[in-house]
Amino acid sequence: NNIIRSESVLFKRHTKLNFMEIKKLGKEYWPACLKEIPQPPEQLWITGDFPDDEDLIYLSVVGSRKFTSYGKEVCEKLITGLKGYPIAVVSGLAMGIDAIAHKKALEVGLKTLVFPGSGLSPSAMYPKTNVKLAEEVVKSGGCLISEFDPDFKATLWSFGKRNRLMAGISKAVLIIEAAEKSGTLITARLATEYNRDVLAVPGSIFSPNAKGTNKLIRQGATPITSVDDLLEALGFETEENEVEKENRQKKLFEDISPDEKRVIELLREPMPRDELIRALNIPTQNANSLLSVMEIKNLIKEELGEIRVF
Repeated sequence: NNIIRSESVLFKRHTKLNFMEIKKLGKEYWPACLKEIPQPPEQLWITGDFPDDEDLIYLSVVGSRKFTSYGKEVCEKLITGLKGYPIAVVSGLAMGIDAIAHKKALEVGLKTLVFPGSGLSPSAMYPKTNVKLAEEVVKSGGCLISEFDPDFKATLWSFGKRNRLMAGISKAVLIIEAAEKSGTLITARLATEYNRDVLAVPGSIFSPNAKGTNKLIRQGATPITSVDDLLEALGFETEENEVEKENRQKKLFEDISPDEKRVIELLREPMPRDELIRALNIPTQNANSLLSVMEIKNLIKEELGEIRVF
């Protein structure tokens, strides 16, 4: 790699699952943004190749380990919408939204950076269930980065410490589902301190997993309700002509679930949210989650107190 070179090669590990070379980076090859944050790392180790595209925009995607189907679908839809843009997805390899973000980024061909809360050796990597995912990231041209020695095993404090690197390297941090008291919110706070953009996906007022994200929005985070919202927040132009918009909408409506189709049928005329939920005749929490997902997918929109087809 012509951007990042190793100071020394310390470890080579071979297991049934992976073969990864762990390199220590000379400071002259560190991303400048990580040198400038408060309490910069004293050392950095890397497995894989750091992206050499200077125009690449780094987006941290973080969220609940105990994700809901709504959180999973939102995460996958938003990252799918980034396909083809010069964006790298940054996350922490944790179970839940982190892993979903990494997998979807790999699937759509986006560069992926992983900051685990442990060292990079397979024996230390946490969580063990995602070691195979880490290998796939490296094979796809992405990388794993850690300030901890390769054999360092994760502790409670190490996750909070690595969060500052995720926030520091990124232009923006996207929060998808977070409880009111969540480690995910540490990354959001650090992003604010580092003058990075904080983006949050709104959720149902009845969902514990939305209390943290909804609170962030009240505090000034940018609400993300569609791919266009996300691209705009990252500095991309999202205008499209009427033919492109019609084709995109046609494709969206060809791939909707039975519940989503029922909502569309009910919305022959715009309806207030409460009236629509009563007409659906399903639990309120389920209805709100369904409508939120449909807003993210640009199938419907809510304005002036009524919901209508987009």
